[in-house]
Amino acid sequence: MKLIKQISLIGLTVVLLSSCAKIYYSPDAKVLANKQQTIAIVPPEVSIAPNKEIDAEAMKEQQKAESLNFQNEIYSWMLKRKMQGKITKEIQEIQTTNAKLLKAGYPENPLTTAELCEVLGVDGIMTSNFGLSKPMSEGAAVALVALAGTWGSTNEVKVTLSISDCENKKLIWNYEHKLSGGIGSSPSKIVDQLMRKASRKMPYVK
Repeated sequence: MKLIKQISLIGLTVVLLSSCAKIYYSPDAKVLANKQQTIAIVPPEVSIAPNKEIDAEAMKEQQKAESLNFQNEIYSWMLKRKMQGKITKEIQEIQTTNAKLLKAGYPENPLTTAELCEVLGVDGIMTSNFGLSKPMSEGAAVALVALAGTWGSTNEVKVTLSISDCENKKLIWNYEHKLSGGIGSSPSKIVDQLMRKASRKMPYVK
């Protein structure tokens, strides 16, 4: 019980660091985004800082799990805004997206933006990269309390979000930021904080 209380206390808050976000906005981003009908959210690339207490294979599996968690949270966030009328694009179901990518051998078989667009059959794709200083899932949180001395009590997250236009095969928007949270910080909290900030300059959001 004491351990659970510790996890709850250190995981209550996710806050933005004071550093400013870096944003790239193509001059024709809004025009090209408006032409898009269907978009897909590609599973994020996730990297976790190495720790001697966790072997390479376990870390690889953790990164895959975190990738799916972040993809689901971004998808849910976008759907909620679509229901609110703030986003008008059709968003490809992530089960469909992942099934198509699996058949193409991705991510073991790297694909270019143009190849991702062709495989997914959409007008625009959203890609992302999450660099974590430690795992974020609830399953890993208990173990991390014991490892806090070696991994630190704060999870630093470096995030990059990108939107590419499939017809023109080019990047039209890119957003980079750093976030910080306790060991118990969830992908949901991180994504919510991230998207609230990023959406102010995202060409899909009204």
